[in-house]
Amino acid sequence: MSNKPTFQITTEKLGNPKGVTFIGIRGYLDAHTFEEMEKTINELFEGGVYRLIIDLSRLDYISSAGAGVFIGAVGTCQDNDGNIVLVQPSQEVKEIFELLGVYQIFPVVQTRAQASELFTKKVP
Repeated sequence: MSNKPTFQITTEKLGNPKGVTFIGIRGYLDAHTFEEMEKTINELFEGGVYRLIIDLSRLDYISSAGAGVFIGAVGTCQDNDGNIVLVQPSQEVKEIFELLGVYQIFPVVQTRAQASELFTKKVP
């Protein structure tokens, strides 16, 4: 058995800005765990939540399958007046995002407050 960090997702509905959910991810988001991430996002969509702040500061690794979850979901968010804002990717994750062109698709900020601000400016 490898000693990869346990994959973990936490979600927290924010009262301010309204209608935004904060998602914290920890561990490895790869071919073994991306379905769990996909399920979490789809459950939020079913609940009418399309404004997501995703904290990547504790994500040790992301594969193209993992990034694909966000890339696949961002269109649905934007079609429903939402978006996905990525917060504080680690150096390893940044390098993968650069290779995949993720920076052209998502706003990437350094703090949760900056991410919240992006949604505050776009109140429907």
